[in-house]
Amino acid sequence: MDNFTSGGDRVEATGTEGVVHLELQRLRAGYGSMEVIHGIDLSVRRGQSVCFVGPNGAGKSTVLNAIFGLAEIFGGRVLVANRDVTRLGAEKKPVAARLGYVLQTNAVFPDMTVEENLFVGAHALPSRREAAEAVERILENYPRLGERRDVAAGALSGGERRGLELARALITDPEILLVDEPSIGLEPRAIDDVFQMLKLLQVDRGKTIIIAEQNVKKGLEFTDVGCVLVSGRIAIADEARALLKNPDIASLFLCG
Repeated sequence: MDNFTSGGDRVEATGTEGVVHLELQRLRAGYGSMEVIHGIDLSVRRGQSVCFVGPNGAGKSTVLNAIFGLAEIFGGRVLVANRDVTRLGAEKKPVAARLGYVLQTNAVFPDMTVEENLFVGAHALPSRREAAEAVERILENYPRLGERRDVAAGALSGGERRGLELARALITDPEILLVDEPSIGLEPRAIDDVFQMLKLLQVDRGKTIIIAEQNVKKGLEFTDVGCVLVSGRIAIADEARALLKNPDIASLFLCG
């Protein structure tokens, strides 16, 4: 069993297996002149999953945006495989840092086909040939999308669109996958499908997965580690299963 230490905003998972894959060191980030994240430390092992939960405005999405390069970093560092990628912009990180990001908002292009949407995700690859090979690989790995390759994305169900967003983020074969609110706007069955897809990516393909999730119960059931954000700081961090049993978490987020 892993041991978790949380001193102030410091969160670290230690154990005999795995090495640190993603590390945030005193990360301060936000937008414009507004600082939203105030000095977070986090260490994530390769192949581990972490869920950020907390009230609206706590900074969950900003943590993911800062990792990917979509938020301004005011201080601290982001390390991937011990490489400092703090100042890399979002246009370079997908390939240079092996990062994939699924945004919270519906990011498919409704008038474009499933295949065309996947090609949008392949724009960072070096050549058209490599992009085409990556798209075919995704369509083979996800037959439900393959069957709809020529269908406009706007005609897909909510769950299928979310699956397409996830698949598009995998085009560059990222080692770390960031997912903002995977359950947002979905029916229960579609939520289960999305989390099953994420679990397979973690277990079968060894992806390191970081999610921000408003559905606290579902997010913590999926992940290894849970971090409760309050006002841009980590208030509580523990094994996700322990947080599910924590009476303070239950009363705040799980309706007792």
